Order: sequence, then C-alpha cells, then structure tokens
Amino acid sequence: QVNLQESGPGLVKPSQTLSLTCSVSGASITTRRYVWSWNRRPPGKGLECMGVIGSDGVTYNSPSLKSRTSISRDTSKNQFSLQLTSVTPEDTAVYYCARGVRGPAGSAPYDYWGQGIQISVSS
Repeated sequence: QVNLQESGPGLVKPSQTLSLTCSVSGASITTRRYVWSWNRRPPGKGLECMGVIGSDGVTYNSPSLKSRTSISRDTSKNQFSLQLTSVTPEDTAVYYCARGVRGPAGSAPYDYWGQGIQISVSS
C-alpha cells in the first residue's frame, strides 16, 4: 500500500517561506517509473500543479510560480519537499503531494495522493 503524507506549519506569515514535506511509504521515490508532484487548491478555485520531481531528481516548476518554487528530495528518508518563498494571502490553499506514473508521450497520471494540508497565510 502506497501512502503519502504532507507535513508543514499550517500557518505562515506574509513574506515568509513556506516549507512542506511529503513522506512516502510503500514505494521508492527513486523508482524510475514514478514522478512526484506538489499541487494546491486555493479556496473556491481549481487544482494547480506547482511542480514535479522525477526519480532522477530533475525538477519541473510551474512557469507561474517558477521564481518562488523549489522542489527537493531526501532519498535517505524517502521524502520530497516544497519551498515557496515570499508567500502572500493568495498562497492560502490546501496543498497536496501526489505520485504520477510515467506513461506515453510524457504523460504521468496521478494514482496516489496525500490527504492534503491546509496552509493559511496571514499576519
């Protein structure tokens, strides 16, 4: 059974850096057929993919967030992390980590999700 669990602060002040970690069990983040992503859903809005890290550690960040987003991993702990700098109240959202399975033509549909963590940005 694959399990993903997000952890983080819950509340962040404007201009600070948000740091989240996704702990993975039941699968290795270095397994070639998988990619690992961070996503978020602001209140009343749709799901947004923030970025992806592959089994080889190569990352892709959403162009709209690229300058503020960094994704990294700790293979010894089987975890991957997100850092989002200079947060504003507009970054308030439920943040999810997910696993994607590499498919044809660059596709990677998600098959497992974390339960999500509510992050609020407020002074």
